Amino acid sequence: MSWFIFALLSALFAALTAILAKIGIKNVDSNLATAIRTVIILFFAWGIVFFQGSYKQLSSLSSYSLIFLILSGIATGLSWLFYFRALQLGQASQVAPIDKLSLALTVILAIIFLHEKINLSIIIGVVFMIIGTLLIAFGK
Repeated sequence: MSWFIFALLSALFAALTAILAKIGIKNVDSNLATAIRTVIILFFAWGIVFFQGSYKQLSSLSSYSLIFLILSGIATGLSWLFYFRALQLGQASQVAPIDKLSLALTVILAIIFLHEKINLSIIIGVVFMIIGTLLIAFGK
């Protein structure tokens, strides 16, 4: 499968995550809900790693990669904690679009830190993503 199919599947399951989490966190502390979700993901991800035999690559990870994977994990954890709290306090139809501002922020950060190329269509796309996010989240 191509990257595009995987990206569409990611979007589908991210959308389901918001809906299922909103239902599941009713009368549950958001941090506890995040911890439960994280344990499930932990078992699921490591199950796949062991099933595929990818665990054999652990010893060949460079410290450079390991540091950035750890930092990415910390960022993911913080994102999930804040996301679940936002879902608990707000409507999924408002929280999810704000969370998806990560799309525009990723493009901006990729330009700054990864030196990815920018052109007019990227600028217009990022502006539209931000405008669309704000319209969905705050439009009445």
